[in-house]
Amino acid sequence: MQRIFIFLIFLLVTAGCSSYEKPETMIEVEVVAANLQIPWSIEKDADTFYLTERPGHIVKIENGNMSRQNVVLEKELSTAAEAGLLGFVLAPDFHETNVAYAYYTYQEGNSQLNRIVTLQLAEDVWREESLLLDQIPSGTYHHGGRLKIGPDGYLYATTGDASAPAIAQNLDSLGGKILRLNLDGSIPDENPYPNSYIYSYGHRNPQGLTWSSDGTLYSSEHGNRANDEVNKIEPGLNYGWPIIEGHEEQEGMVSPLFTSGSGNTWAPSGMAYQEGKLYVAALRGSAVLEFNLETGEQREVITGLGRIRDVRVEGSYLYFISNNTDGRGTPEENDDRLFRITLN
Repeated sequence: MQRIFIFLIFLLVTAGCSSYEKPETMIEVEVVAANLQIPWSIEKDADTFYLTERPGHIVKIENGNMSRQNVVLEKELSTAAEAGLLGFVLAPDFHETNVAYAYYTYQEGNSQLNRIVTLQLAEDVWREESLLLDQIPSGTYHHGGRLKIGPDGYLYATTGDASAPAIAQNLDSLGGKILRLNLDGSIPDENPYPNSYIYSYGHRNPQGLTWSSDGTLYSSEHGNRANDEVNKIEPGLNYGWPIIEGHEEQEGMVSPLFTSGSGNTWAPSGMAYQEGKLYVAALRGSAVLEFNLETGEQREVITGLGRIRDVRVEGSYLYFISNNTDGRGTPEENDDRLFRITLN
């Protein structure tokens, strides 16, 4: 494992502040891996990391060694903006089965769609094994893509509005939703709408999912230029897009716990939870953001490393990946990278 130590200024931002407080602390940042190619998801099995890369690889990091594993898919992987191999989560019985779940954007003729599949690892190659859900809308932008297995044992997926905002309100469309599946791809009996994968709707481009210790689900969501959101997700509820966003309210629709407001943008992506706090990767915000669920305060845990795509908390460590090679950032030498810091 490559280990490089960087010292960055720790900047504190509280909700409503228009400027940074005077920096007083230095944070030690460890580079766990470098030279990644548009990484999207962080997974970890014991001491081994697996990172998806949008162009269609999975990076394995084990005992300080990094290898790029091929992924063989049934459909042609899309190279459109924001698209490609996105969400990835290891099966609960990965040690026995070598199975994982993946979300990817594919091209079929003139059509572009997303699908959720299982991947089987054998001899350092991941192969698409079974199709769980297909025909998830995919437009010019807004593919969603986050996969997580919840504490209830179900598979959750975020889907974007595929640049067609109205479908987020359409319960006959899988776009602009948070979906819940059984691990075999069937519809859970407990889902809020009969014979439907939809768990919540009215989302623009949600890209983060995490659960608190009491089982509460939270999601992060890209707003329209600004008005990015962090939401508490409850089954069957409508989160408003495109009718309301940010601080706006309307009966029958849920407003966010936190929003960047109309004058700021985070472009939030992956999320993690620890001890009453949400940690959110910010692309446009170029930071890892911390939201205190008890006090309502927020701050930048780390900044200065460019676009951040995903985060993961393990014990006292926060892992996060930069995304400066995605065509919207300014890559530095050895970008993109997997970092680690110690949480205070």
